[in-house]
Amino acid sequence: MKHSDASGEKPAFSYPVKVGHVSTNPVTVRLEANDRELQDLAQVWKVLSVESLKADLQIARWKKDGVRFKGRVQAEITQACVVTLEPVRSKIDEQFEQIFVPEGSKLAQVVTGESAELFIDPDGPDLPDTFAGDTIDAGLAVSEFAALAIDPYPRKPGVEFADHIEGDAADKGGRPNPFAVLKDWKKD
Repeated sequence: MKHSDASGEKPAFSYPVKVGHVSTNPVTVRLEANDRELQDLAQVWKVLSVESLKADLQIARWKKDGVRFKGRVQAEITQACVVTLEPVRSKIDEQFEQIFVPEGSKLAQVVTGESAELFIDPDGPDLPDTFAGDTIDAGLAVSEFAALAIDPYPRKPGVEFADHIEGDAADKGGRPNPFAVLKDWKKD
C-alpha cells in the first residue's frame, strides 16, 4: 500500500493528514463517511450498499520520520447472497495499526541476512508502508482495512446450495466422460 498524492484519482473516502503537523503525543480523530462517500465506497467495494463507515484513530509520530495510525474501524454493508442473490447485511468491526514512513527511509528497507534470504514472521508486525510528499490519507487507509474485512462469499443464514453439481464417483451413468473422445487419438 503506497500512499501518494500524484495518482490523480480522488479516493472514495479521504481524510488527508499533514505529516508536519503530527506530534509525538497521539491525537484522537473520529472519521465518518458522508452519503456521497458511502455511495462511492459501495462502487469501489462492489457491494449493494454501504450504510455506515466510522473509525476512531490515534495518530502519532513514529521514530522521528514515520507516522502511526492505530484504531478501530466499523462499517455496515449490504451484499448479495452468493446462493439466492438476496440482500445480506454485514457488520465490520476491526482493530488495526498501520505505520507509514517516507519513501527512501531506512525504516522501510527490508533487512536480509548474508545469504540474501528474507525472513518474515507471519504473526509479527507488518512492514511500514511508504508515502510520498507531506500528506498521508488516513481515510484511504481506513477504507482499505474495512475492505479487507468484507466477507467474499456472504450467505443468508440457513441457506445452502440445493444440488451438488458434480456427479458422484460411484455413479457411472448420467454424464459422459469428457476424455472419451481422446481414446482413439494417436500421435503420428
